[in-house]
Amino acid sequence: MESVHYKTNACTLAIMAKAPRAGMVKTRLARKLPEMAIIDLYCCLLDDTIDLAKGLDGVDVAMVCPECDVEDLARATRNRVRVVPQSGKGLAAGLTSVFAHFSSAGARRIVAFNSDTPHLAASVLQDAFSLLTECDVVVGPTRDGGYYLVGATASHPGLFAGDAMGTKNAYDALLARARALDLSVALTDPFYDIDEVADLGELAAELQHAPGKAPRTAEWLARVKVFR
Repeated sequence: MESVHYKTNACTLAIMAKAPRAGMVKTRLARKLPEMAIIDLYCCLLDDTIDLAKGLDGVDVAMVCPECDVEDLARATRNRVRVVPQSGKGLAAGLTSVFAHFSSAGARRIVAFNSDTPHLAASVLQDAFSLLTECDVVVGPTRDGGYYLVGATASHPGLFAGDAMGTKNAYDALLARARALDLSVALTDPFYDIDEVADLGELAAELQHAPGKAPRTAEWLARVKVFR
């Protein structure tokens, strides 16, 4: 990984992403949407997520992805932010490498954020960084048992160990590991991410009233009616 050094107490937001390839992103939507529609949606989500992240005050932003995706992801996002290759394969390895990489470079408050929640209020991300001045780990739970963000003040080997990543037990498993490591944990507000077609319906209703939260995604949803 590239070497970038940060000021003391620097905040880093790492967007966890993949290159927008058929069959590799938002796969649970494939039951209702054609592959190219899913890729278009994912690109909209990425763009809006980057806009959200870059609007944060005093926060360095990077995207983290599998090493094989770096060039394609940078091209798809028009090099708007740095793209950093993760170490290892899978989400657990990716999250582990986020905190190892950025903490070793000097970042003191690090938040890993998913790439499909661009409609989240920016204040929630700012709250996550603020909470890290008082605790070791911060978690943003999703309604389906996962989490849309996780932050830490250092690298904690073993925090993402196990086989619960991407399941309905991911949040509980993370809290259990944090307790086992004797880490203090704070929570941000529960929210929802975009995994199922029903999530798209909820997002469409939300963005119909407030398209500015995620304008590219709002425009895509206005055009595509399959999920309704």
